Amino acid sequence: MEKLKKRAKIWLCIGIALMLLSAIVVSAVQTSGGTVTMKELMIETDKGYNMSAYLMIPENATAESPAPAVVTSHGYLNNKEMQDANYVELARRGFVVLAIDQPCHGDSQVMAIRNADGVYQGVLALSRMPFVDVNRIGITGHSMGGGSCNSAVAEDNENGTNLISAVLLNCADATYKDTDGNFANIYGSRDVAILAAQYDEFFHMYTDESGVMRQAPYFMQGINSQSFLNFGVDPTGLEARTAYTVYTETIDGEEAVRVIYNPDIIHPWSHFSAKATTSVIEFFNMTLDAPNPLPGNDQVWQWKEAFNFVGLLGFVVFICSFSILMVYTPLFSVLRASEPVQPAKLADGKGKLWFWLSLAAGALFSMLIYRWILKVGTSMSVSQTEAMGLGLWSTLCGVFTILSMLVFYYCYGKKRGLDLVELGVKLPAKKFGLTVLLAVIVVVVSYGCVFVADYFFYADFRIWTLAIKAFEAPILKYLPYALLFVTFYVASSVANNCFNYNEIGGKPWVNTIIVAVMTTLPALILPWIQYITYYSTGAMKWAESAMHILWLFPIVLILFGSVVISRVVYKATKNPYLPGLINAAIVGLLTITNTCTTLI
Repeated sequence: MEKLKKRAKIWLCIGIALMLLSAIVVSAVQTSGGTVTMKELMIETDKGYNMSAYLMIPENATAESPAPAVVTSHGYLNNKEMQDANYVELARRGFVVLAIDQPCHGDSQVMAIRNADGVYQGVLALSRMPFVDVNRIGITGHSMGGGSCNSAVAEDNENGTNLISAVLLNCADATYKDTDGNFANIYGSRDVAILAAQYDEFFHMYTDESGVMRQAPYFMQGINSQSFLNFGVDPTGLEARTAYTVYTETIDGEEAVRVIYNPDIIHPWSHFSAKATTSVIEFFNMTLDAPNPLPGNDQVWQWKEAFNFVGLLGFVVFICSFSILMVYTPLFSVLRASEPVQPAKLADGKGKLWFWLSLAAGALFSMLIYRWILKVGTSMSVSQTEAMGLGLWSTLCGVFTILSMLVFYYCYGKKRGLDLVELGVKLPAKKFGLTVLLAVIVVVVSYGCVFVADYFFYADFRIWTLAIKAFEAPILKYLPYALLFVTFYVASSVANNCFNYNEIGGKPWVNTIIVAVMTTLPALILPWIQYITYYSTGAMKWAESAMHILWLFPIVLILFGSVVISRVVYKATKNPYLPGLINAAIVGLLTITNTCTTLI
């Protein structure tokens, strides 16, 4: 066991080093090697709410030489960090960038009504900064953020100010018609682009001449795209216009641009796409006259994403090693196993059958109820519908796991002499109390590393839509949603370690991989079905569940990682509840800090 302690110390240092390295490199990329000043603001908007934002100020932006500026906005259930590819690349090209948290998202104020008017509030804030050229302000938003851009244009029109010069709608539709239902150019002489993902799940749909609803793969053939490229006129009888072609027209004495970018990506991949980012860069280079007009394919944001992931790996390593080292302290030494836990030997072929059937049954049940329970949970009148939907799914899967363990034990395990105390399933009350206390300490200290990275480097630990990020204290009011994840992650840890840690696979790590893959299977299969169908037919299998299927992407890594964490900690403690509670808390916090929150 002393060897295990020594290894844990080494891995703890590695985890800390990875997180520190991640934060340093992320900061260097975000600030373009120190030539861009990055600040976090809390803006008191003209609408009366507080809006969080990152402000990027390149060294070329001064009061004497104001620079063009761009407001970037995330979509529904996301936050300002999801625009990192855009704000990194635009800032290094000399643009002032304001990356906002929409109301009810990220660190912005929570309100009773979920509105999305943050983009125009961002425009107003930029227009008051002396180092911003008010004649060259652009806006871009992804999904709901694109809708916020359309609202910003409408407000700009109402106010008669025309603060907005250029608009890029990222995975969102333009406003094609006026209030009377006629095709119209509501953007006036502004330069406007649509980034239309070829396999967008939510936008760019239209009804063709035969009355058939066509989804995003057919967008360029539809009447909406053609009207947009023809500056708001009815395109009937006009020659078809194409993607990636810049069309110009003189409007009110100014030359205006219309262009549609049509990369072969899905809706959320636009956050993580070099093709999408190239389009954003090229559009604003062209329309706002970038001070440092680097080519669109000259991109460095991928380094930030790579080292954000390095930090995420360091975070996981830290959790495992810190948990193990804590059981060597006097207070928690009673939770330490007397020797590292070894895989159990199976008595007969029935044991193997139970192993595979229980894993398969759990995966099948989880997959079959997912769309139904997500629909139920997200239809509830609660502050966080995403957390409620995913939490209820986790709870039901946890209950099923508990029932399957009971069936296994009474139908097979008890007859074969399985000792629940020896396995760690039964814990004395004192040990369980210490387990809960240690889990809380591990989570608090681990998240402390996240807050340090955020405070000193404006960095967090993430990969694509899976983000471990710092948060404001008021979000802790929504911790009850996190409790919905306890049943599954604790039950999963008990099942995977006390009943499914055996010699199947030959090597202990192979067994861990098998269990992790089977646990992850539902989050893999449902998206496979959805997108294989979409790519092959041009229509989604479950269009009504498109948002819920997307939520499974980060869950793939979450489920896989949770099994690995629970196995590593269990081998040192013979206590399945400790890693189960840690996993539940981390996943719960991850969920409630990366979603939309409204007041009830």
